[in-house]
Amino acid sequence: MGDGRHVIKPLTPETFPAWLALAEKHNGVWGGCYCTYFHDDTETTTRAEHRNPEFKRRLVEEGVAHAALVFDGDRAIAWCEYGSPEQLPRIYHRTQYDAGEAHPAPWRITCFFVDRDHRRSGVAREALDGALELIALAGGGEVVSFPNELVPGKKTSASFLHNGTRAMFEKAGFTFERHIGKSKTVMRRTVPPANAR
Repeated sequence: MGDGRHVIKPLTPETFPAWLALAEKHNGVWGGCYCTYFHDDTETTTRAEHRNPEFKRRLVEEGVAHAALVFDGDRAIAWCEYGSPEQLPRIYHRTQYDAGEAHPAPWRITCFFVDRDHRRSGVAREALDGALELIALAGGGEVVSFPNELVPGKKTSASFLHNGTRAMFEKAGFTFERHIGKSKTVMRRTVPPANAR
């Protein structure tokens, strides 16, 4: 899976070392989060008992942490995190989101990260497309995400765009529904199952 230049692979115990190398290259990402913020404890793994990289590894091994990884050769250069609301419950503005959500989607996309050496080259979009393809392979369904709506003409640091932009999601076929918080949006798309294409 991929565009010929890069290959998309799912986050699994086998690809976790490449994912970890990308995270560690950037000091754990977002101040040492290791892409664990949106997760919660499981029956066998609690955040308080493990450092973030180990917490993430255990979630991957339990099959409750998912991402589309963009590979350049044998190196992961980006990811897009996705999963069910049960797997990724800790979204920003959750109270406001839940209050306006009449039909909860079975999938959500919560986080992107792109290697600093590959930013502004379309890799985040590759990761998004990869996540949608992996969701299709898992049976498809509605997907919701919470990208930022940028102020025209205002520069925004990538550190504030952990969930991408409204424009990128619109180009990927998502429909805008509403705003939550100061600059986040709720956007939705239905992904048909892979075997229905």
